[in-house]
Amino acid sequence: MTKAEVTAEGFLSVLKALPRTERDAVIARIARDADFGRDIRDLATIADRRDEPARPFREYLSEKRG
Repeated sequence: MTKAEVTAEGFLSVLKALPRTERDAVIARIARDADFGRDIRDLATIADRRDEPARPFREYLSEKRG
């Protein structure tokens, strides 16, 4: 495991150990933070679309230009 993964596991363990109301408050606060909220939405989008086929960026741009 990388150092980042170990750190993430530690934070997740602490978060899971909190009582539900406190855990919900922490998660809600993270989601309301402009930067963290955007990061969470980006990561969720990446996870949801991970199995979609990739395509070249130039192809995407040519479609956008129409």
